[in-house]
Amino acid sequence: MSDHDRDTVVVRDGGSGAGLILGILAIVLVLAGLWYFAMGPGAGAGQTTEGPTINIEAPEVEAPAPEGE
Repeated sequence: MSDHDRDTVVVRDGGSGAGLILGILAIVLVLAGLWYFAMGPGAGAGQTTEGPTINIEAPEVEAPAPEGE
């Protein structure tokens, strides 16, 4: 038998960390967007302080005459 009958498994640990950095940036951007639209300056973008004016006129009805008079 020769020495070449075995398989060699090479395990490489580590990396550039680019995926971790991109993931953290994505989470920060999502949180900043949620803050902006939920509590920040963009929260009231479509709202006004004045609502529509609604005028409701009640029909004129005479009060019934009291009984016994």
